[in-house]
Amino acid sequence: MKIGELAERSGCLVETIRYYERVGLLMSPKRAMNNYRTYNEQHSERLLFIRHCRALDMTLDEIRTLLNFKDDPQVECAGVNELLEKHIADVFERIQGLTALEAQLRELRARCIVADTTSSCEILRALSIENSRCNKPVHGSRG
Repeated sequence: MKIGELAERSGCLVETIRYYERVGLLMSPKRAMNNYRTYNEQHSERLLFIRHCRALDMTLDEIRTLLNFKDDPQVECAGVNELLEKHIADVFERIQGLTALEAQLRELRARCIVADTTSSCEILRALSIENSRCNKPVHGSRG
């Protein structure tokens, strides 16, 4: 199949498929006589695996590691379990950070009791004071 058909079957963009090839997650396809890339069912299955992992918010490095395990079926799966345990811990940590962020936002939102002009907005005032007092990123900030 051509890349467009693979994209349609998998729900991935053509650019994403090419990116996965470049970074080594998806094996390079063979070229047809007309120099078009030709993909097969293995590409489709591997792409589905990658998409499932991405839906679980796994990094490309985590996916690469899992694919290495998948490609070597005789290896013990303890490494797969370790990877998942670490990923679960990372997700838990992000949830904790997001929960703290939510509390901060709710506290900030509670400062505005009545809608008035922005010149008297307690939220804007609090953000100005808090930002001028600290040079560290807000909890849960992405930078």
